[in-house]
Amino acid sequence: MPMATPNPFARASYRLAAHEPRQLPPDLGREVAFAGRSNAGKSSALNALCQQNALARVSKTPGRTQQLVYFDVAPPAPPGATPPPEAARWLVDLPGYGYAKVPQDLQAHWQRFIEGYFASRQALRGLVVVMDIRHPLKDYDRQMLGYAVQRGLPAHALLTKADKLGRGAQANALLAVRRELASAWGDTVGVQAFSAESRQGVDELRAVVAGWLGLA
Repeated sequence: MPMATPNPFARASYRLAAHEPRQLPPDLGREVAFAGRSNAGKSSALNALCQQNALARVSKTPGRTQQLVYFDVAPPAPPGATPPPEAARWLVDLPGYGYAKVPQDLQAHWQRFIEGYFASRQALRGLVVVMDIRHPLKDYDRQMLGYAVQRGLPAHALLTKADKLGRGAQANALLAVRRELASAWGDTVGVQAFSAESRQGVDELRAVVAGWLGLA
């Protein structure tokens, strides 16, 4: 019986949170960003990806992520060695202040920060947009996917809470999202069904993100 492939994200650990561009880590290495509207299941998806229960905080008050949160997933360096900055590998949990109930000046701050991040961040290698399979492709979702497509970055639509639907309804939702995204951007955005509860699609998500980060 073949041995299971080790999960490269199981070593993920919190490193920093940035409220201003100057607080971001050096723009070297590779990082993959995760975005999602309120209650879409972003934290649960990150926890399932990394096989950890509390890496990303799952809040009973949706929209609590208030900074760019960086999780380190770089392979460990050999004993006594200092890894070069370009060896950095990150998962980045983005705030979703297109929808959260926050003051307008804070929403404006995040709009500028996120737009600048997508326009200039060279380490960014891909974007996962997390959306409830029962309510996909809201304005915020399209906006975030648009940022990635405009930069020529790969993007992946993660349709969460698939366990809430039967197989037929899942298939219909997947088809509808694929058709809409294909009509807007061709085949540049991947789409999959996912459930942190049942672990459906976890291996597929890991393969996508590990490929972008060079951890496959």
